[in-house]
Amino acid sequence: MTLPVIGAALNNAELAAYQDWILEKDRDLELQSFVRAEVLDDDWGPLAAQVRELLAGYKGRLGIHGPFWGFTIDTQDPMVRHAVQTRFDQGLDVCAAINASHMVIHSPFSTWDYNNLDGCVGARDAFYTRVHQVMDPIVKRAETLGVTLVMENIEDINPADRRELCQSFGSSALQLSIDTGHAHYAHGSTGAPPVDYFVRDAGEMLAHVHLQDADGYADRHWQIGVGNILWPSVFAALGALAVQPRLILELEDKSGIPASMAYLEAKGLGQ
Repeated sequence: MTLPVIGAALNNAELAAYQDWILEKDRDLELQSFVRAEVLDDDWGPLAAQVRELLAGYKGRLGIHGPFWGFTIDTQDPMVRHAVQTRFDQGLDVCAAINASHMVIHSPFSTWDYNNLDGCVGARDAFYTRVHQVMDPIVKRAETLGVTLVMENIEDINPADRRELCQSFGSSALQLSIDTGHAHYAHGSTGAPPVDYFVRDAGEMLAHVHLQDADGYADRHWQIGVGNILWPSVFAALGALAVQPRLILELEDKSGIPASMAYLEAKGLGQ
């Protein structure tokens, strides 16, 4: 059996450091240099040019983490809705400039939503309407650009909530992302199922995974093997999928990438 090839989430400086490792197997890559408002509102052209230079000859799957600070995609405020759409359009501009084919966006489901969204008649329908008001034009533009938006779990407790929301768009340009540490935090702290349940629920809609280890209490972004996620169950669930999602190490300390890879290789889980 061929082990899945693991990639990483890196900013431009980190990509320069890990360039050879990424290129050796055309590993999945996610650029995180374009998340912040001050970057998107400035001239990010030189950053994009540096990416193109560093990735000369690269044939792997490239994406970016889209903007997310300061907003949610279920906002009720029309002015904020416009601001969110502007940010996502800026992210899609970056995708076009560097030929990226995925952009991570954040789930709107909160812990509060899990306990309260169905407590008022029509509240869930109103929630869907608000998300569609924000995201419909962004999904349409992503379709045009050939970019897949992947919705990452943040506080999500019931993985089906996010899946059903994405399905409501009826577009292949909106798929699912799982962050293993976020899922494990929700499992340990708010009663969500284990990480492998998130994978199985997502099924063929799972296009992207952030791999990070955690303790079930907080969002740690530790190197793999330091926390207590049950990795064999996670990779067994991933291995049952017909199409392998992008597998991205998203570590707070990028120096933990070699140790994470050594752990996964020793366990026969990835390469």
